[in-house]
Amino acid sequence: MQMTFTAADEAFREELRNFIERECDPGSRERVGKGLGLGKEDYVDWHRKLATKGWSCPHWPVEHGGCDWTPVRHYIFEEETGEACCPPPVPFGPEMVAPVVWTFGTREQQQQHLPPILAGDLWWAQGYSEPNSGSDLASLKTAARLDGDHYIVNGTKTWTTMAHYADWIFLLVRTSSEGKKQEGITFLLVDMTSPGITIHPIITMEGGHEVNQVVFDDVHVPAANRIGEENRGWTYAKFLLGYERFNMAGVPQAKRQMKRLRHIAGDQGIDSDPGFRARMADAEIQIMALESTMLRLLSSVAAGKDPGSEASYIKIRGTEIDQLMTELAMEAAGPYVLPYAPRALEEGWNEEPLGPEYAAPVAPDYFNTRKVTIYGGSNEIQKNIIAKHVLGL
Repeated sequence: MQMTFTAADEAFREELRNFIERECDPGSRERVGKGLGLGKEDYVDWHRKLATKGWSCPHWPVEHGGCDWTPVRHYIFEEETGEACCPPPVPFGPEMVAPVVWTFGTREQQQQHLPPILAGDLWWAQGYSEPNSGSDLASLKTAARLDGDHYIVNGTKTWTTMAHYADWIFLLVRTSSEGKKQEGITFLLVDMTSPGITIHPIITMEGGHEVNQVVFDDVHVPAANRIGEENRGWTYAKFLLGYERFNMAGVPQAKRQMKRLRHIAGDQGIDSDPGFRARMADAEIQIMALESTMLRLLSSVAAGKDPGSEASYIKIRGTEIDQLMTELAMEAAGPYVLPYAPRALEEGWNEEPLGPEYAAPVAPDYFNTRKVTIYGGSNEIQKNIIAKHVLGL
């Protein structure tokens, strides 16, 4: 794929590169480049730096603080920040709940929540999945009972990504058991400092603390924190899921993974194998095709169109490519993926190296990405959505 850029676009690219070099923390960039974990401060610092330029939420409508960029400018921004290994955006506030707030929220809710999300002052989490309600989200059991001007919430949410960092959580709760199960769901915005909320960490198989179980025990939530109408939360949830899936393409991440894969393959000598070279070339073609599709959809979204069922295709292909890249990295690194010791990456480690530095994150990345075809609505469900809305089946 080749793109033609105007002189103004190239000037914007240069301005962005200079800003990244000047403002993005070198330590954060190094950790992203090596595939290591980031802390809350890495994400927040970069978001706030971008906010000083008005670039923290470029996809937002201009009236709420977004950028009046062409799709090409958005492409340049994603390409350059990805190539420079800047911390990726945390989607829960800027890319997920924010569109719901400006589309369905009250003026008071917009004034309360959008500015601090834009500035990077509040961290959000997503309260959707439950221990027995994952892909069948409409079967959720967390209940909210209206008592005067407050809802009283009881229940459990699970796989809640980065909830241990969150200031607020957007929550799907059951407020009625009558009619279809989708019809009794309400969408609430909940302050995580509210009494009765307990966070239990879930340690994933590679040893990381990314997800949590969040328990709500008689948590009082002001009725003013309800989005839209009671029992209409499923409508708002579907709208949000379109944006979540649209943002799961991960093209900048895939490009970084390809760059790292070539380095690993070259160092291990597997790039001389014709079969492996062909698989790397195929993966790169898949990334380019996904990038072209994203550009078309960016144009549609910029014209005011919701992501719609196209977001399901983006989710499928983006997550499949993510898994493919980690599989190729596992094969390229060979036996060095076996002895994973997280402490070996910490300052002060003085024992014998366990292999090349690049090998340490390969196995954790592989294990962690097994989940990506499940969350955000499993890929099997996305195929059903495409069949229903595109093929009419």
